[in-house]
Amino acid sequence: MKRSTTRLLLEEITKNDLQLVHELHSIPELDEFNTLGIPKDLEETKKVIQSGIDDQSKNPRSEFAWKISLKESGKVIGLAGMFPSNDRFRLAEIYYKIHPDFWGQGFATEVARELVRFGFDELKLHKVEAGVASENSRSIRVLEKIGMTKEGLRRKILPIRGEWKDNYHFAIVEDDTRDY
Repeated sequence: MKRSTTRLLLEEITKNDLQLVHELHSIPELDEFNTLGIPKDLEETKKVIQSGIDDQSKNPRSEFAWKISLKESGKVIGLAGMFPSNDRFRLAEIYYKIHPDFWGQGFATEVARELVRFGFDELKLHKVEAGVASENSRSIRVLEKIGMTKEGLRRKILPIRGEWKDNYHFAIVEDDTRDY
């Protein structure tokens, strides 16, 4: 399943993307707020992406995992995903990670908007959520820009490099005002 925005193409990850995903997960700046940590080898990365690949043949889907590339050049600049609940709550959690060379250009906002739009318009969700480390000001700003509301704080829930970090819970519901 492909998704498209003005400047970006989102294509589902395949086993052929293993090296690419491994390289993105190995960038220290992208690991700063990541609970997975930097993978020790390709096998560890394979385990991380396998469930998303396996889920592509299921209906309903419980996981979507996309690589993000620039439409103009085809260069892969990040990863994004969604975990629908597939129950009466009709909600999903989203994530995104953009290569540091492309920070500050609005790509994360563009991707996050597309994930929310996809969730509401195509999956018919009631609510889209995102968790973010309380110190991750860049991602907090992205979630605010797409109209998500900070709903709460989960204290010391994120295991990041041997420390427990706080997490803000953001969400948007289907009848919230949005301009996309």
